[in-house]
Amino acid sequence: MKSGRTLTELAVELERQAAAKKDYVADTRRLSFEAVAGASGEKPGIVMQGVNGGMKLRETAHGQMAAALGIPKPYYDRLKEQAPDLLARNVNHWLVAQPAKRLVRTLDNEVRALLSDSYRPLDNLELAEAVLPKLGELGATPLSCEVTENRMYIKAVTDKVAGEVVKGDMIQAGVVVSNSEVGQGSLRVQALTYRLVCTNGAIHESAVRKAHLGRSARGQDAIEDAREFFRTETRIADDRAFFLKVQDATAAMFDAARFAKRLDSFREAGQKVIAPEADPVQVVELTAKRFGFNDTERKGILNHLIRGGDMSAWGLANAVTRTAQDAENYDRATELESFGGDIIELPRNQWAELVKV
Repeated sequence: MKSGRTLTELAVELERQAAAKKDYVADTRRLSFEAVAGASGEKPGIVMQGVNGGMKLRETAHGQMAAALGIPKPYYDRLKEQAPDLLARNVNHWLVAQPAKRLVRTLDNEVRALLSDSYRPLDNLELAEAVLPKLGELGATPLSCEVTENRMYIKAVTDKVAGEVVKGDMIQAGVVVSNSEVGQGSLRVQALTYRLVCTNGAIHESAVRKAHLGRSARGQDAIEDAREFFRTETRIADDRAFFLKVQDATAAMFDAARFAKRLDSFREAGQKVIAPEADPVQVVELTAKRFGFNDTERKGILNHLIRGGDMSAWGLANAVTRTAQDAENYDRATELESFGGDIIELPRNQWAELVKV
């Protein structure tokens, strides 16, 4: 499992972000891009005017602006790097030609997301405050936490629910709770399996997937200028009720009967072998093609598969989750952990496609 922040470090950062972030509702006709000169030695950049005196955009927000206006992302990125004045003219035309209300999410005086005004914010700090006490009640220990540009993660395990796949290969039950405040996926509560022999984590089925969708309550009185957006008491109450469900789902990830079924699936994965006459290089190539692994990841998986010596679906899955520890960022590491879970759960006919001679 890739190392992240400690629980204390996560708490400090979430508190800091809670104080530094603001949301605004804006009519796109009141927004505009402006190309600005870069500081000494820096390239010219883009500032979005119309919110809080003008703000730079983070990469996620740039991607969302391109998607909202129907500007192909490669073309958008090229203009941003090589012709910011032309990008500003393009964007400003479509902001007026395609009027809409947008939720503008900011942090540290930068635009971090541009979302539909029906987007329902679910706050990282409130989620953590709901989940962490429940983990304490369950005797679970957070092993790795992180808050990236796109998501927050809390990964916790317990030694109270554990078992052996084979003798000496002990695993423990765990949970991954994650959320995006910037429109990069739903709030999720997922099962985590923690393998002690190499501290790998594999992510499995999801108990909760809550999309950030909501009905706009601003109606015909919606403001025309960007103005700070405050959640209603009703929405806050709804969020509290939802976070109670998240607590229940978190507890379910440590259910002994559920874990026993997962343990059986791991043992079954150990029986789905790579035949001696099959080429491990080809198996990894096909796996990489199926799951979209890059060349560095593919090489790492092959190396860990051979070094591990377990030529089975269980061994391949663990090679993938071990490679996750070397991923360049935490988001990608978590994706690799999910792919490890997917490999374990492959039906036999799909496994046969990967290991065909």
